[in-house]
Amino acid sequence: MTKNRQRIYLLLLSGFVIFNSACAQNPPNGKAFLQEQKAAEQSTVLLNNDKQIIPLQNLDVAKIASIRFSGAYTAAFDSLLNKYARVDLFKGNDYLGLKSLDALSLDTKFYNTLIVQLADADLNNPQILDFITTNQKLKNVVVSLLGSDKSLAKLNEVAGPLLWSTQVTPVSAMFSAQAIFGGVAVTQKLTKGYTPKYANGTGALTAKIRLQYTVPEDAGINAENLTDIDKIAQEAIGSQATPGCVVMVIKDGKVIFNKAYGYHTYRNDIPDRITDIFDVASMTKISATTMEAMQLYDQGKLALDSTAGTYLALARKSNIKTLTVRELLEHQAGLIPDIQTFSKIKPTDYTVDSSANFPTKVNENYYLRKNYFEEVMWPDMLNAPVKTRGQYVYSDVGMCIMQQIVETVTARPINHYVQQQFYNPLGMQTAGYLPLYRFPVDRIPPTEDDKKDRRTVIDGYVHDPTAALMGGVAGHAGLFASANDIGIMYQMMLNRGSYGGVQYIKPETVDLFTAKQSAVSRRGLGFDRWDPIPEHKYPSQLASDQAYGHTGFTGTCVWVDPKYNLVYVFLSNRVHPNVSSKLGSLNIRPRIQDVVYAAITKGM
Repeated sequence: MTKNRQRIYLLLLSGFVIFNSACAQNPPNGKAFLQEQKAAEQSTVLLNNDKQIIPLQNLDVAKIASIRFSGAYTAAFDSLLNKYARVDLFKGNDYLGLKSLDALSLDTKFYNTLIVQLADADLNNPQILDFITTNQKLKNVVVSLLGSDKSLAKLNEVAGPLLWSTQVTPVSAMFSAQAIFGGVAVTQKLTKGYTPKYANGTGALTAKIRLQYTVPEDAGINAENLTDIDKIAQEAIGSQATPGCVVMVIKDGKVIFNKAYGYHTYRNDIPDRITDIFDVASMTKISATTMEAMQLYDQGKLALDSTAGTYLALARKSNIKTLTVRELLEHQAGLIPDIQTFSKIKPTDYTVDSSANFPTKVNENYYLRKNYFEEVMWPDMLNAPVKTRGQYVYSDVGMCIMQQIVETVTARPINHYVQQQFYNPLGMQTAGYLPLYRFPVDRIPPTEDDKKDRRTVIDGYVHDPTAALMGGVAGHAGLFASANDIGIMYQMMLNRGSYGGVQYIKPETVDLFTAKQSAVSRRGLGFDRWDPIPEHKYPSQLASDQAYGHTGFTGTCVWVDPKYNLVYVFLSNRVHPNVSSKLGSLNIRPRIQDVVYAAITKGM
């Protein structure tokens, strides 16, 4: 290998390791990366895939371990694996040096899938081969070999999937990692024979079924045309419109930009990371409630023109009894925007300690009394005045009613349903309600410093007051997620309901819910849409009339634009430490979105 080529590899490797572990994607020299990626594709062959284990499926039940030995580019490989699913890492050489690979087998006994990374030097150790052949009798073992044909011949006893590339480069390692999950397609077969088992023409071809992580040039975009994203994000932070943010751009099913800016707070204590978990606020409306509604509509369990009274017994003697599912999703049911929240709380309604009588956790040291929702909040929603039916009035109450409807239909809490039906099988590792049950608080940027009601900095608990008093699980707010998770979900939507080889929602249902619904507003069913009034420039000046998505009060948004095969994600905590309008008045989100459109138009 020449010194110049080695230098390029090191730059590519360091760029991607940074991108996947912390703050930024965009490795240097996109065209050079594409050349290396093409070489990796042409040299990578998938063998022993008769059972079609690759691309990996059933991520909701997969327990995956990655085992590395002496390979030079294992960090890049592992970082890409963890984009698709939780993959725990084991250093095989630690076992060879201190214990034995029998101990490694013991430590990995609760995993049903092992991914073993091999280099030429590893094939000289019979313990490693024995580890593979022993474990493949008990679980799925996937081998990734970056090495020579002599090493391939030594793997004749491997029964499970074997990805082999003669290109020993960081890009080849990243290509193989993505191929395991279907982020890239395997397109090659062996061009000559090496053993009777690995004969000429042997090999399995696969399709791309999940996101690919690559450079802008891979989607026909010059990376230099995206540099204004940095400037606008820094402007937002410098103007104290938000302490930090994460931006993700997906074009043609490829993540071409993913970068974090700033810090969790203005104290500059914890840098924002692309893996951070944000309170996405009203994005919950489409990422939880509407997703569930679409699936139930597909199953014939939810009818758009059925009424709240059809599904909810208590609604039949209330103001909302004749309101239809369609009207609720369109925000045309005539409901008020919200009900009273903390202003209605009495001293006897809450305490600082949990107990059987005060079970609902609103925040640290704030527990609401039993049945408060059923006795106070739900009656307020049922008896909410219906004043503007047929007109567009954005209402959180309507989405709370939708939550009650879908929970009644499924007999399952909304947070459990969407976790099991969407987030887990899609490979969304952070998405869900009540994040503090699963993640440390330092992964979650704080929202408001609430000095009036909760009297604390809100961190890991939902910012929205109605959702907070509902225990953090609501139809209009409460979801937390990373940018990567949001990207996965809305790539599924862009694919018209399909992702990872699974059809989650019927294509015609996606088309219906995301289409303009009435003459009185721009909105779809649950989804916000492009605004036809030119002066509004919403969601951005250059967005097409096909764009749909939603914003969140905490400073978030996701927009899907089928015309450009584009998903745009922006996450921030602009309400920290206090609610500010600067993110909106500076047009930070739409301006960044327009940078992306302009870069697409310019091309390379």
